[in-house]
Order: sequence, then structure tokens, then C-alpha cells
Amino acid sequence: MAIHSRPTHESDLASLLALTARRMRRAHLDSLEPYGITPQLSRALAMIERLSGDGEVRPSSIAARLDISARSATEVVDALEERGLVERHPSPSDRRATALTLTDAGRALRQEIGAVRAEQTHELTRHLTGDEQEQLRALLTKMLDA
Repeated sequence: MAIHSRPTHESDLASLLALTARRMRRAHLDSLEPYGITPQLSRALAMIERLSGDGEVRPSSIAARLDISARSATEVVDALEERGLVERHPSPSDRRATALTLTDAGRALRQEIGAVRAEQTHELTRHLTGDEQEQLRALLTKMLDA
């Protein structure tokens, strides 16, 4: 009988996925704490950055992409604006609408958070070869696309 030097995990796939997600979520929460932002604000900041490459970003597009209500999106944008991370301005294509842009501070924070997330991912996957990491990425993408 083999003796394990570290705790063993349940081997069913659902448990392993849940444990991995929980570990990643805890690390993400811990990494955001020094910046005083929540995961929801971090996701919104990332979404604004991502969507800005496609053109104008409106609060309604943030709501749709994050699957939150328009009111919640407004609250999120308010919180980001209060922290100096985004700016609202009139939409050049529709004067009734508001567009969003990241401030320099918002872009800098996104870079910092991105670097921390990359380090966390590296730490979690450091025992996998490059090929195994690519295979994991492909399998998770396939699951999410189904």
C-alpha cells in the first residue's frame, strides 16, 4: 500500500474542478485586497479594456458581457469612476449614450492585476509541462464552448 506524503483529493472530476476553482478564487481575492477592489470590479475593468479594442464601450455592453443588470453595471461603473479607474464621456456616435474609457490609473492597475494573475496561474500549473498546460487549456476551452 502506498503512503502519501501530502493530503489526497477526491478523484472524481467534479470535486477536482471545484477544488481547483476554489483555490484560484481564494488566490484572486487575496491578490485584489491590496488594491481595494472586488472581483466584480476587476472583471468589469478587464472587460472595458478588452472591449475598447473593438471601439466604443458603453455601460450596457458591460452589463451584457458580465451578465448583470443595467443598474448593477451602473453601480460598478460608478465605483470604478470614484476610484479614478474609468471615465465617462458622451458617445461620439449617439449623443444620448455614455461611453467609457480606462484612465491611465485603470490601465496601470489592469497591468498589475494581469501580472499577478499570470504568476498565480504559473504557480498553480508549474508542475505541468508546456504540452500539458496547452492540453488543459484546450480541454477547458472545449468544455466551456459546449
